[in-house]
Amino acid sequence: MAHRDSDYDGAMKNGEKSGNSRAPRRVTAAMVAEHAGVSTATVSLVANGKSAGRVSAANEQRVRESIRELGYFVDSIGSSLAKGVSSLVVLVAPDISNPFFAKVIAGVRSILASDYQLLLSVTDAGVSPSASETRKIMGLRPAGLLVHAPSQDFLEEISSTLPLVALDAPGIDPAIPAVNMDVAQGARDVVAHFAAQGHTRAAYLDASTGTETLAVRREAFLAAAKEYGIEVLPASVASSMIDVAAASAAFSQHWPTWREAGVTALGCATDNHAFGVLHASRQLGLSIPQQLAVAGFDDLPYSATSNPSITTVELNAQEVGRQAALKLRALLDGKSPDPLQTMLPSSLVVRGSTLENAGG
Repeated sequence: MAHRDSDYDGAMKNGEKSGNSRAPRRVTAAMVAEHAGVSTATVSLVANGKSAGRVSAANEQRVRESIRELGYFVDSIGSSLAKGVSSLVVLVAPDISNPFFAKVIAGVRSILASDYQLLLSVTDAGVSPSASETRKIMGLRPAGLLVHAPSQDFLEEISSTLPLVALDAPGIDPAIPAVNMDVAQGARDVVAHFAAQGHTRAAYLDASTGTETLAVRREAFLAAAKEYGIEVLPASVASSMIDVAAASAAFSQHWPTWREAGVTALGCATDNHAFGVLHASRQLGLSIPQQLAVAGFDDLPYSATSNPSITTVELNAQEVGRQAALKLRALLDGKSPDPLQTMLPSSLVVRGSTLENAGG
């Protein structure tokens, strides 16, 4: 390994003073190259994760040791100032404590992780992305944006030439690249299942976010109920935040009225709402599915193992992320995604919350 240059080696020791008050100099790729005895091009390949098949194992190890010892990091901001764009891709999403978004992120990373860093911009739970907040992120000069459930107003207000792909945003301009899920068919499948079980009166527990995807679920559920002869009274539609405790409280509040109306089946906008209903039902002494059949949306990891397990509309969140990333990569390569918008299918998974003998 090459001899360390004393001028910068001493400066790298965090907090150490050497007779002067000068701040330590920023470690450069050239310093790492000299320290490791390799070229700056080799340092760049290793630091940017592009060394496979291009840098020997011995040289890669020397570079990594030097990077660790000197505290070197790639100056992405400086690089973006020079190139006019960074290697960041920003995913704007709601509260990522929801396991649905962990799957979306995995799908995005499967396509982009080798060349781009994924930055998450998280809105408050239940709050749609704000154009003004998103513009602040654009100051980082990201390569592109992935935005979950943006409204048409958001897309018009953002007004940027930056490559952008929308996720789960039905009803937006067909000229905007997007990946959607067939949530309307999923809602119809839930109602058809309720009808097959002989239910004639139902209720719906909506999410209060106001996003278009949730409105599509609700309207499709209500339209299908009318088609199948299942009565859903105006008072039998309620909403809460996408939160188990909030859904539990909302259900507890409305259940006495729904019970009086003869409701025996409940559609939920998300599985988190369904979890809240299960929680409240135990406190209320309500037997599910014997007294109330409950179905959700998303097929979250715990939906199959809850007690009872949740009948739900499966939405392939990982494939949503993967397809959105593929469209964004095409845009980043100067191409038009084909097709511009994609609709992924949904499927109903029947479990114990609607069928006594379905397990769970």
